[in-house]
Amino acid sequence: MPRLAGIDIPERKKILYALQYIHGIGPKVAKEILAKVGVDGDRRANTLDDKELAGIAQTIDAGYVVEGALRRQMQQDIQRLKDIKCYRGERHRKGLPVRGQRTRTNARTRKGKKRTVAGKKGVKG
Repeated sequence: MPRLAGIDIPERKKILYALQYIHGIGPKVAKEILAKVGVDGDRRANTLDDKELAGIAQTIDAGYVVEGALRRQMQQDIQRLKDIKCYRGERHRKGLPVRGQRTRTNARTRKGKKRTVAGKKGVKG
């Protein structure tokens, strides 16, 4: 199984799609990398020789933040928002949607499973 940027990529898939298994590399960046190295995106990952794999790995290391470094950078960015107590930081802290989505309905992914809150049982008087 070929290894790029410290992660195993699927060997039976086309290299254009196999590169996208690396965190931080999407379709556009995968095309850019393959264009720089001069590898056809339709070739299977297991058909690439060591020289081509080394070229792809070198291009990724030289120009892109991927995997652990990217995850660490994202966590630091979120922590900075929390530390300066800005609106987005407070939303992260409370576990609510950050980018202006509605929360009256939906938002279950961020808010978690529904918790029923006991209400009034009627008005006495």
